[in-house]
Amino acid sequence: MILESQLSPENASYREVVLAGDYWMQVVKSGQTFRILDLEGNQAADTLFYSAADPAERYSAMDTIRHQGNLYLTAGTRLISSEGREMLEITADTCGRHDTLGGACATESNTVRYALEKKCMHACRDSYLLALMQNPHFGMDKRDITHNINFFMNVPVTPEGGLTFADGISAPGKYVELMAKMDVIVLISNCPQLNNPCNAYNPTPIEVLIWD
Repeated sequence: MILESQLSPENASYREVVLAGDYWMQVVKSGQTFRILDLEGNQAADTLFYSAADPAERYSAMDTIRHQGNLYLTAGTRLISSEGREMLEITADTCGRHDTLGGACATESNTVRYALEKKCMHACRDSYLLALMQNPHFGMDKRDITHNINFFMNVPVTPEGGLTFADGISAPGKYVELMAKMDVIVLISNCPQLNNPCNAYNPTPIEVLIWD
């Protein structure tokens, strides 16, 4: 569902551009709204959510899908935690839907999906590992890398139940906006993937904005 925001970027309390291949890891406080802005179009933002009070509680794809009865996320979706609690709500969305199933690219999946020589290419899992290593104050490690959301990514499910990585449905200036219902750790990998058409084989920057 397309639903535009009533918030003005000029009134945001925080703004940061995240280059392709980089990560963004911050706490978003309960009641704050944050936006992921697709600056140039069709750029996948692979995102993890954790409770800031206890990172063992985190976004659950299974509970979220079951709660809303839909594989795809859009305005009105409530993101449910592994403890069955509401973590965030998508309050605005100008893209229309976001993927819950495709997962984050990794060197191993690059090998399986594409070719052996793709193994050493940078991937979102590498960005997650780097973020956790460089932010030890969150008390997490590689065991905490779990279900992620692929904002702006188009992963249709085939009639046979398979997944396909298709051309993106986003465009320059499209965004998704979420309101935190608890203090959440947000970890975004701005996907560097060069091997599938999700970003037209051209990774580009995104921007993160926060309103109090």
